[in-house]
Amino acid sequence: MEELTKVLDVALNEGLEQIILSNTRDAASATKAKIRPVLIGGEIKFQETIYQGTKVFHQNYSKQEMAQRIEGELAELFRQGEITARGLSATVLVSKKGKMTVKVKRLSNNAQSDLDRLSHNRTKTYILPEGEPVDFLIRLGVQTPDGRITKNRYDKFRQINRFLEFIEDVLEDLPKDGPIHIVDFGCGKSYLTFATYYFLHVKQGRDLVVTGLDLKEDVIRHCNEIAQDLHYDGLHFEQGDISAYGGSAADVVISLHACDLATDYALEKAVKWGAKVILAVPCCQHELNRQIKNDVLRPALQYGIIKERMAALLTDAVRAQLLTQQGYDTQILEFIDMEHTPKNLLIRAVKRGGMRPAGTAKGLGEMEEFLGISPTLERLLKN
Repeated sequence: MEELTKVLDVALNEGLEQIILSNTRDAASATKAKIRPVLIGGEIKFQETIYQGTKVFHQNYSKQEMAQRIEGELAELFRQGEITARGLSATVLVSKKGKMTVKVKRLSNNAQSDLDRLSHNRTKTYILPEGEPVDFLIRLGVQTPDGRITKNRYDKFRQINRFLEFIEDVLEDLPKDGPIHIVDFGCGKSYLTFATYYFLHVKQGRDLVVTGLDLKEDVIRHCNEIAQDLHYDGLHFEQGDISAYGGSAADVVISLHACDLATDYALEKAVKWGAKVILAVPCCQHELNRQIKNDVLRPALQYGIIKERMAALLTDAVRAQLLTQQGYDTQILEFIDMEHTPKNLLIRAVKRGGMRPAGTAKGLGEMEEFLGISPTLERLLKN
C-alpha cells in the first residue's frame, strides 16, 4: 500500500490521463471505475465514474480524498488498477489473498525524482506549521511561546492537523452566506474545537458560531476562560448531555470519542437538523457487542476480543449506511495511526440531497437480521 500511495501522490495532478479500476470482487456494487482530472472553479478535482450495471455515477474529490478512495477500493472492491499520467504508467494487481503489487511500466526522470523525494526526503507539510506560534496551541500546552512543539505533545499536534485536513476537504460544502453554526458534542478539553475555530475563522475568515458541549463542569469553565482570553468571540462552551441538548440547529456536527450511544444521539441530532457536514470518531461501541448473536459466526464470536472488535466495526458500518440512507455521502476514513489510539476511524458525512441508493435499506435490514442486532441510531431516526 505504501508504494501505491507514493505512485498516486505523483500521478494525481493535472498531468493525469486516467486511472481505471477493474476486475471487481462485487459486480453488484461496481463493475469498473474511471478517474480523470477536472477543472472546477479554477481548482483541479478528480472525477470518479462508477459503473454499476447499466447505471453510471459521477463524483468529484480532492487529491487526498481521491487517493484514499482508490486505496480503499483496491483493498476491498477491485483487483486491478491501471494508472496513466504524464511521465508515469503503472499497474496495480491485488491477489485473492489481498497482496498488492505495484508495477511501474513507464517512468520519466521527473517522475522518478518525485518518487525518490517521497521515499527519502519527504517532510510533512501541516496546515498549522511547526515553528509558527498559534495562540490556542500555546495556551493548551501543545506549543511553547516560540512555536516549538512541547515534548510529548507531538502526537496531539499531528492529530489536530489531521483533523483540520478533514475540515479543509469540506470547505466548499459549508454555507457561503451568514455564520456557520458548528456544534462539538462531547468536546472534552476541546483541542479540536479550538483548532476548528482557529482554522475557519482566523485562517479562512469565515463567520462562525461554535458551541462545545460536555458533561464536565470544570472542563467547560476552563474552556470558556481560554476562549475569552483569546478573544474567540464566536466560540463558547456549555455543560450538558448530548441526548437532551436543545440548542439551535447546526451546519456542522462534530463528535469525537463520544462514548457508546452518545455518538448515536449526536448523529441523530445532526440528521434531524439537516447538518451539511458530520465528522464523528466513535468510541466504546458496546451496544452491538451485547446484541450480536449468530450460529454461523459462533466459532469466531466465542473469543471476547474478536467479538468486541467485530462489533465495533459493524457498529460504525451500520451508522455509515444509515447516514447514506438519509442523503449523506458517507465515508469511513483513518483518522490517525493505530500506534496512537485504537479508536482511529472517522465517519465523514456530507449532505448531498435526497440520495437513497436502491437496495441500501433492504441490504442493511438483511444484515441486521442475520446478526440479530437492533441499532439505537436506526430507532432514533425512525422516531
